[in-house]
Amino acid sequence: MMSSKIGFRLKRSALCVVTAVSMACGGVAQADEWPDDNIRLVVPYSAGGTTDLLSRKVADLLQRELTTVVVENRPGAGSTVATGQLARGGRGSDHMLLMASPGHTIGASLYPNLRYDPVADFAFIRNVINIPNVMVVPGNSPYNTVAEFVEAARAKQLSFSSPGIGSSVHMSGELFKNLTQTQLIHVPFRGSGEALPALLAGDVDVAFENMPTVYPHIQSGKLKALAVTTPQESEFLPDVPSMQQAGAGYGLENYETSAWFGLIAHKSFPEAGLEKLESALAKIMSGEDFQNFLPQFGAVAGEEVGDDFRTMVDNEVAKWSEVAEQANLKR
Repeated sequence: MMSSKIGFRLKRSALCVVTAVSMACGGVAQADEWPDDNIRLVVPYSAGGTTDLLSRKVADLLQRELTTVVVENRPGAGSTVATGQLARGGRGSDHMLLMASPGHTIGASLYPNLRYDPVADFAFIRNVINIPNVMVVPGNSPYNTVAEFVEAARAKQLSFSSPGIGSSVHMSGELFKNLTQTQLIHVPFRGSGEALPALLAGDVDVAFENMPTVYPHIQSGKLKALAVTTPQESEFLPDVPSMQQAGAGYGLENYETSAWFGLIAHKSFPEAGLEKLESALAKIMSGEDFQNFLPQFGAVAGEEVGDDFRTMVDNEVAKWSEVAEQANLKR
């Protein structure tokens, strides 16, 4: 009788082990099957802008590798509305991505009481592209170099325009102002559609605009490019120095800004999904279709993946928080 009970217990234990292993293996198999639903790529801005156009291109290329990718536009409060919704997670967040940009870090710098942490609450997949900003002056401006402009700005009050408070263009100007110890007056407009004509007309003295916005006007001579804001020169403006080169001796040796665009997800995003996305993105970004798309924005492919991307974003938050503090922009 005793041996039959022991035999029963052994059989039951063996069954439990088999069941546990089966469940574990089933869990692995299920994770490896990601995606098992459509991927939703959220754009935190309106349709038609750079973030939207890039997101739709990435969605088109990604779905050739993975599954259907649906693009959703959720504009509001400088990207913080959509980002806050993603941070809350919940249903469907294991298939939801967001195309983050400088608004992700600048928004966190301007609004310190946001209900999410711009770094801790997210998984960072890959920085997709970087677009330089360009320091431009009207074509008939008396200033032909960064040094000449800084000297003038230290002697008299000059102005810079932006498409809105908190934009990367605005913050690039504030950073320039702080580092050069000048008192540039910020003139904000409601978008580049209003800011650009004012610059072309000479109503403001300088702007630190995204390259796609000003490139045609640089080519036509209506604007003069004094520097690009990335550490290296741009292949699209080969005769224009970097700000670090042109501003050496004027406090700009470490000046660096760009409009970056990268994919993030909720911090609970499945590991199998992150791995598959990183692999798929590496493939499409090295492909001819994506490479031919970059010149449309004067962009270069991003390099930061995973933890390196997270570190980049963390550093951006710290930089813009300091700029916002100095410019009295925190809200």
